[in-house]
Amino acid sequence: MAIGQETPVAMPQSEPAQAITEDDVLREFARFRDLLAERNYDEADISAKRVVEMTMRVHGPQSLEAAKALNNLAIVQHNNQQYAAAIQNFTSAIEILEVVRDRLNEELVNPLRGLGAAQLGEGRPDLAAKSFGRATHITHVNEGPHNIEQIEILESLAEALVRLGDLETARDTLDRINALNVRHFADNALGLLPSLMRRADWQHRAGYYNDERITYRRAIRILETTVGKEDPRLVDPLIRLGKSFYYNEPITDGSRTSLALTGETYLKRAVRVAEAVEDFPWLELAQARLALADYYISNETHNRAHSIYLEVWNELSRDEDRIELRHELLERPVPIREEGLPRFSGGGANSQSSAGLLTGVIEVEYTVSARGRVKNIRTEARPAEFTDMQRMVHREIRRRIFRPVLEEGVPVASGNQVFRHEFYYSEAELEELRQKKAATANHQETSEE
Repeated sequence: MAIGQETPVAMPQSEPAQAITEDDVLREFARFRDLLAERNYDEADISAKRVVEMTMRVHGPQSLEAAKALNNLAIVQHNNQQYAAAIQNFTSAIEILEVVRDRLNEELVNPLRGLGAAQLGEGRPDLAAKSFGRATHITHVNEGPHNIEQIEILESLAEALVRLGDLETARDTLDRINALNVRHFADNALGLLPSLMRRADWQHRAGYYNDERITYRRAIRILETTVGKEDPRLVDPLIRLGKSFYYNEPITDGSRTSLALTGETYLKRAVRVAEAVEDFPWLELAQARLALADYYISNETHNRAHSIYLEVWNELSRDEDRIELRHELLERPVPIREEGLPRFSGGGANSQSSAGLLTGVIEVEYTVSARGRVKNIRTEARPAEFTDMQRMVHREIRRRIFRPVLEEGVPVASGNQVFRHEFYYSEAELEELRQKKAATANHQETSEE
């Protein structure tokens, strides 16, 4: 029975097996729960291993109690990012439950969810999708296809599919989640909001920007209808909707202005709503104003941006607590527009896992100008042969827009910024690139002769 990749915490040799009682197990389990509540995961890991050892002595290794103990240990290992050990113990718990109960028992759902989460942490969204899919099927068997309990599992499944690159299936899964929530919250529109906000976030990450905007507008309409058009809860979806217009595709010279103005409309409204609310949280108000200033930076309307930045700078300079936040928000470059980069080179792209692959690194040093644009790019790659990946990273960094660094409330250029991108590649692909490079060099030498 796997407990983890480390050496299990053994019981003292002097303590005979018959000395362990159920009360001893319960006391150690209570200690484990306290450590977990305190987020003392290192000590909780040791305690959880002890619970597993004690439980197996009292109840046997193929018992329901042993499965629960292994599941608890795996949860702690996942929190400690010991994903391989967590996968082993979630799997062991599942195997015991399949024997003690059956393969469709509802008690399998939690360890299957844990297994999927650990597989995601290990970089295996393909396996995670299967684990979450099986957990969903079990809830259908036990609770019916429309049960609300499956929502969190489906959200995890959508996350796995997004990471896997299966965007169409992820989209279908998000539609299922939405249908279930609409059904469940038919008489409680406000209860639908958290799901809508998560849905919009996933749509953004998957590149479905038009769908993202539709979802945010739906959330805003619900708030306007149920709590009014000046309610402070509108601020967050208004800001998110305004920011979404940075990513509209395709962007042309003719479409950029109209899209940006549409984004400005929502951002200005967010600021107006926040400013009109008495005792609105000062940090959230500052972030609303910064979002509008960031829009002006992206749209090259620098005087308006500088005016708002200075206003926020002064507001965040009032006491020590705010000065610390001023450093985070205004004294370092903050990305306004950025997109993701592929984690796999061409040869490793189909594996969807880092298992058996090598790690490459591309480092980009650059300057962020006072206007929030990237300049003076210098790129270093290891291995150097992956020129396509270098060009991709270089292009993405050059396209990014930043909130510039402020000194005494005034935007300034900031050099020596470093971006590091790790990617996976196969040894065979590297050798192929080297051979092509050598062949090209030989061809050039022959031509010169």
